[in-house]
Amino acid sequence: MNKKLPPISSKAPVMLHGADYNPEQWLRYPEVLQEDIRLMKLSGSNVMSVGIFSWVSLEPEEGVFQFGWLDNLLDSFEANGIYAFLATPSGSRPAWMSAKYPEVLRVERNRVRNLHGVRHNHCYTSPVYREKTALINSKLAERYAHHPAVIGWHISNEFGGECHCELCQTAFRDWLKVKYDHNLDELNHAWWATFWSHTYTSWEQIESPAPHGETQVHGLNLDWRRFVSERTIDFCQHEIDSVRSYNPELPITTNMHNIDGVDYRELAKILDVISWDAYPDWHYTEDDDDARLAAWTAFHHDMYRTFKHKPYLLMESTPSLTNWQSVSKLKRPGMHKLSSLQAIAHGSDSVQYFQWRKSRGSSEKFHGAVLDHSGHGETRVFRDVAEVGRTLAGLTDVVGTTTPVETAIIFDWDNRWAIKDAQGIRNSGLRYEETVVEHYRGLWELGIPVDVIGSGDELSAYKLVIAPMQYLITEENGKRIEKYVEQGGTFLATYWSGVVGETDLCHLGGFPGPLRRTLGIWAEETEGLHSRDLNGVVMQDGNFLKLTGEYDAHEIAELIHLEGAEALGHYRSDFYAGRPALTLHRLGEGKAYHLATRVKDQGFYVDLYAAIADKAGIRRTLDCELPTGVTAQLRTDGEQEYIFVQNFSGREQTVVLDNQEYTDLETGTAAPEVLNLEVNGLVMLKRKV
Repeated sequence: MNKKLPPISSKAPVMLHGADYNPEQWLRYPEVLQEDIRLMKLSGSNVMSVGIFSWVSLEPEEGVFQFGWLDNLLDSFEANGIYAFLATPSGSRPAWMSAKYPEVLRVERNRVRNLHGVRHNHCYTSPVYREKTALINSKLAERYAHHPAVIGWHISNEFGGECHCELCQTAFRDWLKVKYDHNLDELNHAWWATFWSHTYTSWEQIESPAPHGETQVHGLNLDWRRFVSERTIDFCQHEIDSVRSYNPELPITTNMHNIDGVDYRELAKILDVISWDAYPDWHYTEDDDDARLAAWTAFHHDMYRTFKHKPYLLMESTPSLTNWQSVSKLKRPGMHKLSSLQAIAHGSDSVQYFQWRKSRGSSEKFHGAVLDHSGHGETRVFRDVAEVGRTLAGLTDVVGTTTPVETAIIFDWDNRWAIKDAQGIRNSGLRYEETVVEHYRGLWELGIPVDVIGSGDELSAYKLVIAPMQYLITEENGKRIEKYVEQGGTFLATYWSGVVGETDLCHLGGFPGPLRRTLGIWAEETEGLHSRDLNGVVMQDGNFLKLTGEYDAHEIAELIHLEGAEALGHYRSDFYAGRPALTLHRLGEGKAYHLATRVKDQGFYVDLYAAIADKAGIRRTLDCELPTGVTAQLRTDGEQEYIFVQNFSGREQTVVLDNQEYTDLETGTAAPEVLNLEVNGLVMLKRKV
């Protein structure tokens, strides 16, 4: 039974609502700072993230510290019932440091050292940078770790990027020596370095990938990405160590945003609380499909929740628009509340924004904010924010609740990095993330909660595990999946799975490698299709899932042979017409499905997972039909269930509830049998377990 967990901070056992706040930009305008406090309270904001890029305001000269402005701010917060996540300022260092210690500046792939500027332009290996960050962090911790307004540490900001300086090259070689047990022959074999005579004969010959150097040894590329990720995580740990001891009770987080460079599943292991920054470009998808974008965003919400299987923080979002998307559209009426509550529905205990007040100058002066340059609250955006504040104030009972989940999707960083480097079948776009979300959306449309796990995570808690395009998989993890199925689990894999192992060497003996016995198939060939090519999956009469008709397929098609599996559907056309396209293999007490082609019709994934879920006994949030683009997500404390019915379809919708008794969370009254959902609308319900 799911139980309620403690709030993220015992000081603030409520839904957190607030923004990034940069008072150092307004120190010459004391009237602005005073007005900010009034408007924060008016908007229902109770927490601000402060100090994120404040280093030069805290240490204007080396060894000269000034904290008066931050003292005044935190004291004012305390007096007005507002809390703070206090940031370490390492995301952007002062110019004096760059001038005096050039080693702190990052070196790019072309081996040119950067000038001072932008943010995260620093070397995570640099001893000087580590020394300086530890000093400023310890000064902050010594002064504020027990301040009544401070409820947690916000370590740096959106870690990312890579450095190719000599310090990092040496660290990379040392990392490789440990990984390959100081055996250069093992490294050369793992990287298949005999290809193009790329064999290394000394460790000093190894360089990180470079546009004017090595780019084609995929094992090197993959290990470099792993090293960069581990180096980044190690730097974050260095920052955590510099503040933790001053008050071990303060929870520590760092906000995640760009999944390209850092394995967030590994980063999550050193954090107390997960937080992330969500900036979907609502109303701007090429097909004008906000539901597709909502599923994409929901997938990421679920991924961050799954890292620790407990509530997380939406640390940044925009209350209106951004200034960096290709087109900066305003949120349509209702979308701010809907998108904010989407985070709550998937497990967040906060809604926070970037930023509180628009900067007057520089690169983010037109980025969305709670307060525009007009400086007052008589705006549509401020009213939208205040409405969310009032709603969150009524959801205190939801704080600490968890999500009961019976289905998981595997999403691995190693696999993602390797797929993007594969140089095979469809270089115009393998679309790994899009494929994962296609499968996820089928479950999302059905209102089936999902965990997003790694291939090394425990599987036994799930009735269904889905692994789209599990291109990289180790023999060990293949055996774990095989055992999971034999013991009664249901598993689904797709084309382009089981191709390479840990160092990006192809599995020998036939694909899908370690999954071949589990799936009961041999994949002889995999073909990339042009955008103009179209095939299809024709369902076999009387198949186990009782699916009927046919579905268009495109982009990727795999030619497979049955080795114990049965065909549920066949290809429609081309020279492989009639060959298996969707299969089922019964292994031990469980079942394993294989989808050999990328199906174009999104409705297929809804039909497929509705049938599989029914066979596996997987519960939906609501036992009723949901219109396309409408989903229902669930949180519970073990006694009450809180249900969020959300309409991303772009049109008015109705949902006929099942026969259970529901209470409307916002009104406290009995919910009607038929929910009327406005465009961009949602209804929040409660029912007894």
